[in-house]
Amino acid sequence: MKIPDPHIIVIFGASGDLTKRMLIPAIHQLFIHNLLPKNFAILGASRTPLTDVEFRKRMNEFLPTDEESNSKFLNKIHYRTIDYELQDDYQKLKRRLESLRQPLNIPANYLFYLSTPPNLYDVIPEKLALADLNIQAEGFKRLIIEKPFGINLASARKLNISLLKNYEESQIYRIDHYLGKETVQNLMVTRFANGIFEPVWNRNFIERVEISSAESLGVEGRGGYYDHAGAMRDMVQNHLLQIVGMVAMEPPVVIEADAIRHEVMKVFQSLRPIKPENIHKQVIRGQYTASTIKGQSIAGYREEPGVDPDSHTETFVAMKFYIDNWRWAGVPFFIRSGKKLPTRVTEIVIEFKPTPHHLFDQTGNDHYKPNQLIIRIQPDEGILLKFNTKEPGSGFKVNQANMDFHYSSLTDIQLPSAYERLILDSLHGDATLFSRGDTVEAAWNFIQPILDAWENDPSIPIYGYPAGTWGPYESDGLMEDEKTWRYPCKNLSDDGLYCEL
Repeated sequence: MKIPDPHIIVIFGASGDLTKRMLIPAIHQLFIHNLLPKNFAILGASRTPLTDVEFRKRMNEFLPTDEESNSKFLNKIHYRTIDYELQDDYQKLKRRLESLRQPLNIPANYLFYLSTPPNLYDVIPEKLALADLNIQAEGFKRLIIEKPFGINLASARKLNISLLKNYEESQIYRIDHYLGKETVQNLMVTRFANGIFEPVWNRNFIERVEISSAESLGVEGRGGYYDHAGAMRDMVQNHLLQIVGMVAMEPPVVIEADAIRHEVMKVFQSLRPIKPENIHKQVIRGQYTASTIKGQSIAGYREEPGVDPDSHTETFVAMKFYIDNWRWAGVPFFIRSGKKLPTRVTEIVIEFKPTPHHLFDQTGNDHYKPNQLIIRIQPDEGILLKFNTKEPGSGFKVNQANMDFHYSSLTDIQLPSAYERLILDSLHGDATLFSRGDTVEAAWNFIQPILDAWENDPSIPIYGYPAGTWGPYESDGLMEDEKTWRYPCKNLSDDGLYCEL
């Protein structure tokens, strides 16, 4: 694999949780697998007063126990205290970067990672630009911006305008860690490298598409943040709609960032708007309530610290919508996401249309189970094909069988984390797996009427569901013809309707 050019990674918000739990371990993995250049450095920056030694000690707690590799890696980590609002601190930051790169004899290649509260997403880039740290004459200058990218359509547009005043679109990397997952990337290969799938990937052969992202945890001490976000903003607007784009896109001309993102944008432009009068029929929101799981009492969402006791913030959302284009006309898409569900799992279900005649139906009542292609994104990453076959014995009784593939069977090497892949791609200047500004706005444009209706129409209900269940039963009403959601378990091949809690 090609090694990126020598560089310095600057992490703003370096004293926070994301840095020590995700970012530094991801960069460390790239380092020990020799995927980074010999000459590079990491500079953490945040308000917390720390020395280099103190910062390294904090980061070391989240690294493996191999002292030799840790020592070499930690020596590349540095720290600077910064007041994000103070322009003079960015001049000092610039001088610190110069002092780090000159002994390394490397160009001024800087990757700025904004692991900060969202209210700083326009402040930090503007201050960097005032210090000329957006100019690429002596090396690349790139921004990685964490989600959420705005809290609504208006704020997303405002942030895009602010960033594009001082940076080219090619310098901005809006991260969505779901797109960094190996199985999401494999979705394109599954579709476009297999003659058995691509010819039938359309309205003529597909009955419906279902995408689920379930979490078994609750808000876990983040009630104050989550109560201003909710499942629609936290999961649907970014993660799930991006997966919809990958499932529904046309084949790109080439496997390059803009070619792929052009096709995703076309999908978003084809999303049929949900009319205000249909929102209560096509969108179900829910909130987990107190329950008991394995003898343990579980608090309801409104009892969580930091949550308004009268909160109407959704911890579950399920939607039905359509994509109005030639490939997908008339095919319903169902997506759902929620907290305190039975298990942590994300998967895509492609359900194929039945045969036109049930040849082996001897009773007139028996219907074959549908053929399904299930793409498991996490955990137990892999692909499952459910098809019908003859049950052993006399007669022609039809039963369903599984054919499955697990990523773990390919190699003993652990799959790279999403952050490893995305950080490495950004160092290479490859934006394929990052969201473009116009697609972010298009996703917001689709869900904004729903958010507005929830805020302004008190007649739209929010349903309760006991913690540890698959959400409010009203979400089953989105389905037609007595169909139900798939109820996945932790193991891809687990065929039960229900999972053990």
